[in-house]
Amino acid sequence: MSKTINLIKANASNPKVWIVAGITVAGILLLADTTRRRRRKAIIIQRQDFGAFLERFDLIPIPQPPTPPAKLPLQGLTFAIKDIFDVKGYVTGFGNPDWRRTHEPSDKMALVLTALLQNGAKCVGKTVMDELAFGITGENKHYGTPINPKVQSNIPGGSSSGSAVAVAAEFVDFALGTDTIGGIRLPASFCGILGFRPSHRAVSTIGLIPNSQSLDTIGWFARDPSVLHRVGHALLKVKAVEPKRERRLVFADDLFQLSKVTKQKTVYVVSKAIEKLSGYQPPQHINFSQYVASNVPSLKAFGQNSSNLQYGISALKALSSVMVSLQSYEFKTNHEEWVKNVKPTLGPEISHRVLAAINTKYENVKVLYKVGTEMRAALQSLLKDDGILVIPTIVDPPPKLNSMKDYSTEFHDRACAVLSIASMSGGCQACVPLGNDAGCPVSVSFVSYHGADKFLLDAVLDMYASLQDQVSIAFKSALLPDVNGNMDASQW
Repeated sequence: MSKTINLIKANASNPKVWIVAGITVAGILLLADTTRRRRRKAIIIQRQDFGAFLERFDLIPIPQPPTPPAKLPLQGLTFAIKDIFDVKGYVTGFGNPDWRRTHEPSDKMALVLTALLQNGAKCVGKTVMDELAFGITGENKHYGTPINPKVQSNIPGGSSSGSAVAVAAEFVDFALGTDTIGGIRLPASFCGILGFRPSHRAVSTIGLIPNSQSLDTIGWFARDPSVLHRVGHALLKVKAVEPKRERRLVFADDLFQLSKVTKQKTVYVVSKAIEKLSGYQPPQHINFSQYVASNVPSLKAFGQNSSNLQYGISALKALSSVMVSLQSYEFKTNHEEWVKNVKPTLGPEISHRVLAAINTKYENVKVLYKVGTEMRAALQSLLKDDGILVIPTIVDPPPKLNSMKDYSTEFHDRACAVLSIASMSGGCQACVPLGNDAGCPVSVSFVSYHGADKFLLDAVLDMYASLQDQVSIAFKSALLPDVNGNMDASQW
């Protein structure tokens, strides 16, 4: 532009110069306008998919033999996958550009992806995730944070944020994610959709980048309970028909006391819903934290002095501390060499957790695994073959975007307290949306023992319609006083 002005000054009396200058300026303005339009178009595209997708592609269902002609279980359904699963010919990015840059395209397909394609579903792309699957907010410094369709000013939850958003925004029928310390359950709750974390190792993790093998599970999101159920049957390879048995719901009253949502919108809704259904025993109530403290003896090594033992905080915080330590230890075992060699650029929260995991010296690791073994046995003993534990999926509403630096530790600790139950027991957990409270989605979770996946999926399918009916009744009522006796956050 400056060259054009100098040319005009030197040849101001020459009309040809003015013509050339005019054409030049017009070209610059046209280029600038085109650039602005491209940027605007990119923003529109990002908003259209709520920032859920990292890359788009079409993987069509695997052709089946001509016989039998029966319809495939997932035929006609579309799905997306977290950027942690191997897709042949594509680089698995693990939510971080430096990981993508330092790895080659995969020469194989994740087994879970093959299973879904064989059952008739179509994969339409990869979704954004927390870097290295090490966060629970859903925020990503490099690829942007997927927009929570239910409450756009708040975080979507992670680490499987993009997959949850893709389902909540109705871009796909279901989506795959992973859950280590809450990667399916937390975003399902915050985005107001169904989420299922299966029993540990119930779904093959071959073709998955590990974060922490002892905790990693492959889970899925859906809006429709029948889709959640069908995907489960396809991946879990369960028997189509099993002897029907009565279900016994056990409410963890102490955990609902921690929640900021009134019991009338959670406990009351579930209780009234099963009254309308057959095959359910009268519900039971328990102080679950005290049960854990009494039945997981190895937790005593991680106990903390607390004046709030009536709330069970000590046992829950100890259990979540073990979970976080186990994740960090196994992450270090898996990825320390790469982190030290590459020195990846990470978001502030992820960088803090990764460096802490890499730089910590772990002693007496065996006790971490012992707690897991004891926790699995304790849950099995409580629930036997007919029980389902009912808990709040998460005890806090989704925080505002870009606000985690203000109360990250508090939010993380309270979240991990309830998320540690399924993670440390290896059990299965289904998250079910129950409307809204103060503009944010409400969710409860149903937890069962390791291996009870079909039992739990069947129960959710059976209860879902009645639950939603009761949600409508409860949320229309004007008489919803807060009787939780909710704890003040300062007690944590």
